[in-house]
Amino acid sequence: MKVLVFQHAAAEHPGSFRDFMAADGVQWDAVELDEREAIPDLAPYDALMVFGGPMDVWQEEAHPWLVAEKQAIRDWVRAGRPYLGICFGHQLLADALGGTVGLMPTPEVGVRHVALTSEGAASPLFAGTAASFPTLQWHGAAVTVPPDDALVLAANAHCPIQALQIGANAFGIQYHVELTEETVPEWGVIDEYRCALERITGEGGQAILEQDVAHLLPIFKAQAERLYRNFHAVVEAHRAVRSASSTAIPG
Repeated sequence: MKVLVFQHAAAEHPGSFRDFMAADGVQWDAVELDEREAIPDLAPYDALMVFGGPMDVWQEEAHPWLVAEKQAIRDWVRAGRPYLGICFGHQLLADALGGTVGLMPTPEVGVRHVALTSEGAASPLFAGTAASFPTLQWHGAAVTVPPDDALVLAANAHCPIQALQIGANAFGIQYHVELTEETVPEWGVIDEYRCALERITGEGGQAILEQDVAHLLPIFKAQAERLYRNFHAVVEAHRAVRSASSTAIPG
């Protein structure tokens, strides 16, 4: 299996997913778009994962590479290929497919609970997942209108679109599931993230959040592995369909 990863900040990487992919023998290639790295030929890849970043989806003038990234996401998802977007990657999925993303009146930062919708409970991405669970949130923008035909998979009172699905194979989640022990300390040095955090907590919020996350880290890691395994199964099923289609002998 080959996975292409879009990154938008050095600290916004696949996190704990790296260990899961290594254990499965998955080859993954990262493109650091904020460093002007070019998007490669998409054809050899089985899945596309898109992670977070301090920018916003509408900042194409400041970040012109967003235009090519959105087009790549649009083409990928419209072809029915497996996609997983986290935080900014979730917002990019919605924006690229015709949804709307906007600033929130108040950022959502910290440990917050999210609940599955009925569609989420039935989605392959959340198979075996509890109906409600804690998450790490760190975002000041949110999907406000989902793309046509998208399913809203999870929600909470602060952000009603916490996860969505487009077609059979494309998923976005607003919260962070990929975190490790280093995640919160690394993100705290990014100006945009620190400012969003301190708007909620005031000075000293970084230490509080680190403690909250450390307490729940075993739960977060188990959630990450469950979601990764579920997405991996989606990718394997899609690979099997593609293989069968490519080897079928015309009748």
